[in-house]
Amino acid sequence: MDFYGRKNLWKFLLFVFAILIGLVTLFYTESFLKELRNEEVKKVNQWASAMSSALRAEKNADMLLVSQIINSNTTIPVIITNGTDSIVHSANLNSPRANDPDYLKKRLEQMRENGLFIEDYYVPNKKIVVYYESSNLLTKLRYYPIALLGVISLFILVAYFAFSGARKAEQDQVWNGLAKETAHQIGTPLSSLMGWLELMKLQEVDPNMVKEMEKDVKRLETITNRFSKIGSQPALRKTDMLLSTRQAVEYLRTRSPKKIEVECHVPFEPIYSEVNLPLFEWVIENLIRNAIDAIEGEGRIDVYLSSTDTKVQIDVVDTGKGIPPQKVNSVFRPGYSTKKRGWGLGLSLARRIIEDYHKGKIFVAESVLEGGTTFRILLPKVPA
Repeated sequence: MDFYGRKNLWKFLLFVFAILIGLVTLFYTESFLKELRNEEVKKVNQWASAMSSALRAEKNADMLLVSQIINSNTTIPVIITNGTDSIVHSANLNSPRANDPDYLKKRLEQMRENGLFIEDYYVPNKKIVVYYESSNLLTKLRYYPIALLGVISLFILVAYFAFSGARKAEQDQVWNGLAKETAHQIGTPLSSLMGWLELMKLQEVDPNMVKEMEKDVKRLETITNRFSKIGSQPALRKTDMLLSTRQAVEYLRTRSPKKIEVECHVPFEPIYSEVNLPLFEWVIENLIRNAIDAIEGEGRIDVYLSSTDTKVQIDVVDTGKGIPPQKVNSVFRPGYSTKKRGWGLGLSLARRIIEDYHKGKIFVAESVLEGGTTFRILLPKVPA
């Protein structure tokens, strides 16, 4: 299993562990609430029996125990009605309007909807009905685990995004430092090569040889320029995407294997976007090179340029071996490569250039095993 596979496995296991913690918490809380609820039901039954006893009691009866039971209920909201459905008593409603008849009727309807009541006949054909609901403590405890899990989840999310942001900032610094150092390391021998090239011209070396060397030196200069731009915030300029796309494709079309056809399809009307031309061309070249590597034997690569009202769209379509479905989301990650000696940085750099610098999108639009892959770039469109 590769690095990203292990990383995703750990994320999945941590997610499952978090779900288990939540379920266990809710299970034990519900068990605890069930015990409390049963205790409250017993308490209400005792209270209703005491009320019935008080109503049946004779004048000389000892009411001390009955009175103690009645007065012991200080938490459970109750409303008592008689046989004619008139409210005769209420307790623990926890409202300043507890003596308001309209409020009592409304509260009674709520209790009836909950379906919690006890009927008792203190004499034949004369009854009391005790309506009740859960105490404030039980109600609060019912929502406590949900609130607790919500706070913990919020804390974990904030911590995750904070650490992810810090890690991304650190990765950006590494990218920038690596790019600048690469540009510097290439620049030193490149300056020397340019000097030797001029010396060879003065010594009348074969012009064709000098011309080819000039092309290679110029190519190295372009690469150095690209790395230096990655290490800093590149300037974006309004660019005709027809010319720039055709230019990038043409460069690799003349250098691709003869068995692979590379074609560029652009509309007749100019399309404009703000891009850094060297970096944009680098992305197109990178996608075409990857497409060439994905084609075994004969094949074809087509680059399509189109636009909508707000977006410029570039599709790079190949007839290569395709990307396995489980790997589609991994191709832009640093280190991912199907080549034995590949570094896995090309597509990661491409995403950084398109999404971070140009505020666009790059993604795999379609991929079919042994049927080819389509990479799509979306850039903001600007008026002509």
